[in-house]
Formats: sequence, structure tokens, C-alpha cells
Amino acid sequence: MAEEVKLFGTWGSPFSRRIEIALELKGVPYEYIEENVSDDKFKSPLLLKYNPVYKKVPVLLHNGKPVLESLLILEYIDETWKHNPILPDDPCERAMARFWAKFIDDKVRIQFNHQITSN
Repeated sequence: MAEEVKLFGTWGSPFSRRIEIALELKGVPYEYIEENVSDDKFKSPLLLKYNPVYKKVPVLLHNGKPVLESLLILEYIDETWKHNPILPDDPCERAMARFWAKFIDDKVRIQFNHQITSN
């Protein structure tokens, strides 16, 4: 049975892009579903079904089960598809990689939010 992998994202989101990059690095075939997240009225019923709490992207759908939040999705991808690991084997190096990922997330989120509120 073939795996079903779908990614709900939006072109302007660095958080969606990172999931695409991870799936490409892992060589995992997936279907990309572009979402219009500018207003709740434009969000697809599937996005609202799979992420009813935050109603945002990215959402990874793996065999009908949603995985939410980009850093958690990255960990899920790395744990599910073992080949071409994203995180190092060494626990200390892995912790440091997670630290820098969160640091960058925080900086990107501040800049991303600033751009949205400036427009």
C-alpha cells in the first residue's frame, strides 16, 4: 500500500517551505496543497478539519493523520522516514540543532509578523 503524504501550505510561509525542503531531502513523495490563509473565509474545509485549533499551515497529512506545527512536523518526518537523517545522532548535537531551529523560528516569526502588520 502506498503512503499518502499531503502538505497544506502557503507560498509565502517560511514554515511551509521548511517542510517541503525536509520532504525533498528525505525523498518522500507528497502532494502539495496551496492554502489561502489571508482570511478564515478563504481557508479550505480540509485545513479547518485537520487544524481546527489554530487554522493555519503547515499541516502534514500522513495516511489520513494530521501533524501540526512546523518544528513538530520536522521531528515527525525525521522519525518516520529514517533515511537521510535531518538531526544528528549525538543527543547533545541534536539538542543544539533544536535550539538553533527554535531561535531562528522566533526571529522569523517576529519578522514575519512585523511584515504582516506593516502592510
